[in-house]
Amino acid sequence: MEPFRIKMVEPLPSLDRSQRAKALRAADYNLFRLESDQVIIDLFTDSGTSAMSAEQWAALMRGDEAYAGAVSFRRFEQVLRELTGHPYVLPTHQGRAAERILFSSLLRPGQISVSNTHFDTTRANVELAGGRAVDLPYTEGDFQGDLDVAALKDLLNRSCGQVACVVVTVTNNAGGGQPVSMANLKAVRSVCTEAGVPLFLDAARFAENAYLIIQREPGYAAYSPREVAEKMFALADGCVASLKKDGIANMGGALTLRDDVLAARCKELLIATEGFPTYGGLAGRDLEALAQGLLEVTDPAYLAHRAETASWFARQLEKAGLPCVQPAGCHAVYVDARRLLPHIPPEQFPAHALACELYLEAGVRTFEVGTLSFGRVADDGAELPADKELLRLALPRRVYTRSHLAYVAAAAGIVASRAERVPGYRIVEAPKALRHFTARLAPIERRKESE
Repeated sequence: MEPFRIKMVEPLPSLDRSQRAKALRAADYNLFRLESDQVIIDLFTDSGTSAMSAEQWAALMRGDEAYAGAVSFRRFEQVLRELTGHPYVLPTHQGRAAERILFSSLLRPGQISVSNTHFDTTRANVELAGGRAVDLPYTEGDFQGDLDVAALKDLLNRSCGQVACVVVTVTNNAGGGQPVSMANLKAVRSVCTEAGVPLFLDAARFAENAYLIIQREPGYAAYSPREVAEKMFALADGCVASLKKDGIANMGGALTLRDDVLAARCKELLIATEGFPTYGGLAGRDLEALAQGLLEVTDPAYLAHRAETASWFARQLEKAGLPCVQPAGCHAVYVDARRLLPHIPPEQFPAHALACELYLEAGVRTFEVGTLSFGRVADDGAELPADKELLRLALPRRVYTRSHLAYVAAAAGIVASRAERVPGYRIVEAPKALRHFTARLAPIERRKESE
């Protein structure tokens, strides 16, 4: 059962199928464009969508809104220093701001950032800084979020000193929410030390990764999630984090560093673009809520509930006929749209097609992790497909019960039963960068077999 009780509720929107179809057309078939009151169950993201605890709500009242030297920052800084062991803590309004500040301060044009998988905004910020993002995932075994150490060594040998940093995303969001093992982190650390390349964590879901290490990696069963998290951070030279995830709050991010020279450069850019270093674009009340959330997120009962719910949900979806990435992680369940919809080629965005169909069927909003978000467009305009076509059903923290998720699984079963009739989609209009956020799309009418 949930390790909490519910103290406040809000009503769910109620739209019939014709209303949902009208809403999706008006949104140009892009779920980003839907209004939240047009969504019945919102599994679009676990970022900033958590329900805060009573202690977090109480912490809001302690918020010190001073422009400089806020006491709330001191608490935030102390919590992060104790957790990460990194002496320099810079608050930002969210994770992508921390990414922008780090890569703008670290990368020179043409240099390389290596990752197990850069997420969409991470890749965009590397490229905006003039760098090149290279993904080296190792997708075997219980830790399918690992970085390929042999491939990293080979790249370092071939790159003539052009690798500026290695960023390990824990857990690997674009790779199906899979964890990174401690053994892999240690191996990457050793390679980075030998090459003189700094290692950073994208630590948005550090606590969930720590819990999955305890569950899956030999030698860590006796450790607490907090102890494992501290060991992870001890291997890194710094981290970027969207604290809208494992900070269990609605806004906020952080950049932590060991190097004083790099920290000084980052702080200068922070002041110019985010705010004074003791608030970094956040209100004092946000800093207080984040500090409290970072203490609560490593609670073993909370993390066990997260992991068990994700595993249960994946089983329900598989029973309903949807192939899922297994074993499930914590923050989301990923459906393999390529297997479910083999008649839709990557250039017609099968994962996006499945997302649209699930919304039409039941008002459930989900997120495409496939060619629309992670594909590339060649110089000749050809669509270069992503490695995977996944539909992510994210699990906001402490928001939905298993009854809600059972509703989603039942709807998904109906969609799966008529999977062969799901149409593909085409792009009507889209920007060059991060197109999935604002693209306009349209369904592709399927020809009749007689034609």
